[in-house]
Amino acid sequence: MKVFNNHYLIMRHGESEANVAGLIVSDPAIGCARFGLTDNGRQQVVDSVTEYQIANKLTGKSVSKIVCSDFLRTKQTADLSSKTLDLPPAQIEPGLRERFFGDMEGKSDNHYPEIWKLDGDVDKQSAQKIETVTQVRQRGLTVINKLEHQFQNEVILLVSHGDMLQILLTAFADISAEQHRTLPHHSQAEIKLLVARG
Repeated sequence: MKVFNNHYLIMRHGESEANVAGLIVSDPAIGCARFGLTDNGRQQVVDSVTEYQIANKLTGKSVSKIVCSDFLRTKQTADLSSKTLDLPPAQIEPGLRERFFGDMEGKSDNHYPEIWKLDGDVDKQSAQKIETVTQVRQRGLTVINKLEHQFQNEVILLVSHGDMLQILLTAFADISAEQHRTLPHHSQAEIKLLVARG
């Protein structure tokens, strides 16, 4: 069991234009420049961060740093969170990017269940250029390892994407990465504990 220097929270981005359009947007060339938050998504973020701040004001677990993916929807979520919490701008970490969905890029998000069914079949995913759950989880853990060397005694909010966060959680739930869909769904703009300091 690892002892952590920091307290880590995870937050999925608010509702994005891609969510409303029902599109899979995982290519950084597209997602870093387009498909930001909707007005509803912005409100979700402010509401979620405000709720968290009120609930944790007395516990000493107020967010002290924000780290986010470089996709537009996560950067906008992090920016709004920073402003709401009166914190400096977020640290950008490409390792927190959306899982790359390969040949499913730009297709309907109705294809997600098909992708998840292939999570145990690396050969089929490779054939469709889909990033494996093992690769995704390692990316997330690499970011946390970097932050562990950079900071101490911080409460760090990681702002990322649905699949990345579900898969990253498996490392702390002591289950295989392929089982990420057995964990509770991570709603838009929802803040959850990943791991506590100590």
